[in-house]
Amino acid sequence: MVRSVPDYALIVPAWNEEAVIAQTVGQLRTVAEELGRPYELVVVDDASSDRTAELAGAAGARVVRVEKRQIAAVRNAGAAATTAPWLVFVDADTWLPETVLRHALFELDAGAVGGGSRVAFDGRGHPLAEGFFELFKVLWYSQELAAGCFLFARRDAFEAAGGFDERWFAGEEYWLSRALKAQGRFAFLREEVVSSARKQRAGHGIGMLVRLLGLTVLFLAGVRRPLQSRKHLGFWYDGTREGKALDV
Repeated sequence: MVRSVPDYALIVPAWNEEAVIAQTVGQLRTVAEELGRPYELVVVDDASSDRTAELAGAAGARVVRVEKRQIAAVRNAGAAATTAPWLVFVDADTWLPETVLRHALFELDAGAVGGGSRVAFDGRGHPLAEGFFELFKVLWYSQELAAGCFLFARRDAFEAAGGFDERWFAGEEYWLSRALKAQGRFAFLREEVVSSARKQRAGHGIGMLVRLLGLTVLFLAGVRRPLQSRKHLGFWYDGTREGKALDV
């Protein structure tokens, strides 16, 4: 359901996501149509060299092309591409259940400035990787912060916060969550979105875990500069993909 003035926009950043983008767009359209509220679905194709844009368009999304290679900037470009007063950011490898979207819109209706949800993964990964992410989720949930794969916000609050801070190549959802919380009620949903465990299954091995652990320790210690470039973030920016759809 696409109208000239949608209630909300679903914004999907994507880079070389041909394996999952049609599934994600189709699932988002199905859920949004079931809810029956006017919406817009925007896929922000960030310099993909594969068929991401073609498949996203064929599945029913409006595709916006950018050349950013920086996730915060890509999400901001999606927000700028729509006039919707509410913004729902969903990663290309994430499944958004109807209950989560419905409750997110309910919270925005009730005056929340934004929010996020818990996250489940679509399958098993390396045991060490699984352990790390489970511990990390405990830390993240204790602060009731949005995960990068799913965040929603009122446009006015999003713009007052300056959008996603483009100084960050990772962790940008942390800063936006905090900035939104400073403006009003931030809704942390108990329901879960389902995101791909492909990073946990990837061939980065122990090196990836050591790097993630090191970045986390540095971040908690107040050393954030490593997250301000792609240099130490290859497991997010090197383009490794499984070549398969989500298992949900």
